[in-house]
Amino acid sequence: MKQAILTFAILISLSSMAFAETPKVDYPEGYRQWTHIKSMLIEPGHPLENPFQGLHHVYGNDKALQGLNSGAYPDGSVLVFDLLSYKQGGKAIQEEARKLVGVMVKNKNQFKSTGGWGFEGFAGDSKSKRLVRDGGVGCYNCHTSQTKSGFVFSKMRK
Repeated sequence: MKQAILTFAILISLSSMAFAETPKVDYPEGYRQWTHIKSMLIEPGHPLENPFQGLHHVYGNDKALQGLNSGAYPDGSVLVFDLLSYKQGGKAIQEEARKLVGVMVKNKNQFKSTGGWGFEGFAGDSKSKRLVRDGGVGCYNCHTSQTKSGFVFSKMRK
């Protein structure tokens, strides 16, 4: 009987761990006042066209800047990928509506399974409509190609 109770307790513990909620990444209030790291345009035909066609602006907080300069990102580093639609005409490319705000937050204890980074996407101008449904695993799988740079694609232009 004691063995059955112990087995049941272990199963309850394991199942509650399996259903434990992944830590959430907060919307990065005020990110447009952070340091602008780079901009990029993804056009039709690019391998990341779906879903990332558009005009990208990347921003980083002060801790992310330390990581960009040293290669070692301290906990609390936040990088933001601001993706906008664009229109082309009159020999100019102009921003249009925001498609999403992508966020990477460094916290090696909270996000162990995704290289110490938490990932989230917020739809359009929403600060609450979340786009990441897999705990950031899909984002992380793409970012593993950047292991040597701390899982970060962006580089500071010197």
